[in-house]
Amino acid sequence: MLSRLPLPETPTASRLEFSPYERFSRDEWAELRAGTPMTLSPEEVDQLSGVIERISADEVEHIYLPMSRLLNLYVGAAQKLHKQTSDFLSKKNGKMPFIIGIAGSVAVGKSTTARVLQALLARWPDHPRVDLVPTDGFLLPNAVLEERGLMNRKGFPESFDQKALLQFMADVKAGRPDVKAPVYSHFDYDLRPADSICVDRPDVLIVEGLNVLQPAKLPKDGEAIPFVSDFFDFSIYIHADPKVIEEWYVTRFDKLRQTAFTHPAAYFHRYSHLSDEDARRTAHDIWRRINLRNLKENILPTRQRADLILDKDKTHAVETVWLRKL
Repeated sequence: MLSRLPLPETPTASRLEFSPYERFSRDEWAELRAGTPMTLSPEEVDQLSGVIERISADEVEHIYLPMSRLLNLYVGAAQKLHKQTSDFLSKKNGKMPFIIGIAGSVAVGKSTTARVLQALLARWPDHPRVDLVPTDGFLLPNAVLEERGLMNRKGFPESFDQKALLQFMADVKAGRPDVKAPVYSHFDYDLRPADSICVDRPDVLIVEGLNVLQPAKLPKDGEAIPFVSDFFDFSIYIHADPKVIEEWYVTRFDKLRQTAFTHPAAYFHRYSHLSDEDARRTAHDIWRRINLRNLKENILPTRQRADLILDKDKTHAVETVWLRKL
């Protein structure tokens, strides 16, 4: 069961023989469900599917139920430790949310994973309040991106309001009430200033985004710089071969071209008039110029920082799970 996790291709990676991860095949991981009941109906499972990723009951039972069981144990242990620490310090601290981070490429299925975990974790009796916040809402507004020449680097670390995101994470972790997160519209391809997500001291908060596991550049003077991942109690990275993700991206682009993009008010309405061949060519070009570059430069290098890695095959099914050893 123990195996070395393939690392990003670097001169030193090829020489490493030790891995901090334990590897599980799909069937081995499924056994860890250990009788955890299926709490989602077929209708609920269907509603949790993404634009192109149709989640199945089999995937929930084999992958997500064992994961929810593991996370339930982690949440319970964290709640107990928090209480014991508060007792030790003679403080009556409020509830501290357990925060789960989910990272991975565009089109790899982060949102679907986040929704499924949210639904499953909320069915456990000790932590029924589970909130979900995508970090897309912390992208800088288009006007600012255009002013800084960053519209073609949307999704890269520099396109986010890191200060606002860190403040949000700090406020939530401190147990403050009614913390607001901004909302991003994929229809408008911009922020919606009138909308927000209210996070009011949940038991669990799931934060999903492209670069949530990326560390900041460390200062030479040793001064502390918080990373978004500093606030995570558990982190998940969703991995697939970049060529496979590219096909998922192109498929999603084509489906949106025939649905959401057809609305005249949609930001990408112009793509709805493309021929099938031109649409695929355009999608491949966008992927290679922007999303693949971001994946290689910023996202994939953070994979080894995750507590758990889900390795997907071309059908979106998780075929291997890597769990960091304690």
